[in-house]
Amino acid sequence: MNIVFREVDPFNCWIWIKFFEIPTEAEKNYLDGVFDSWYVLGRLGGFNSENLQTHEEGSDLSWMSYDNEQKESALPALMHNLGVMEYQNLWSRSWVDFGTSDSLSIDILINALNEISNNYVKIDELIIGGENSDWSIEEHEDLVFKN
Repeated sequence: MNIVFREVDPFNCWIWIKFFEIPTEAEKNYLDGVFDSWYVLGRLGGFNSENLQTHEEGSDLSWMSYDNEQKESALPALMHNLGVMEYQNLWSRSWVDFGTSDSLSIDILINALNEISNNYVKIDELIIGGENSDWSIEEHEDLVFKN
């Protein structure tokens, strides 16, 4: 799976997926579930790099001293909105408003889609941001901050 970044507006970003073959309905349902799950985690503040205590601790978490004050003092990092996944031939796309969620959310999505591509639905290319010459975009109805 090739990963490409184009111009990324965190409040108005399209995510494009190009497949090797047109996905089946079952494969579409699988991808829809991944994006829905990813959004729920983001909406609940899961992509907040201000509080990555276990990650920073390392591999041995036994008897780790978790700092609850640090957890409570971290500023919220909430994903604002995700559009419905759309499909057209070899392409799919979804619009996202990352809100204040950290770019950690993109890494997590890339990791999940890479695993899907390796084992379930062959993805040729993942494009974060920008426009696609094969499929024109319009201003998304949920866009809050307009240029």
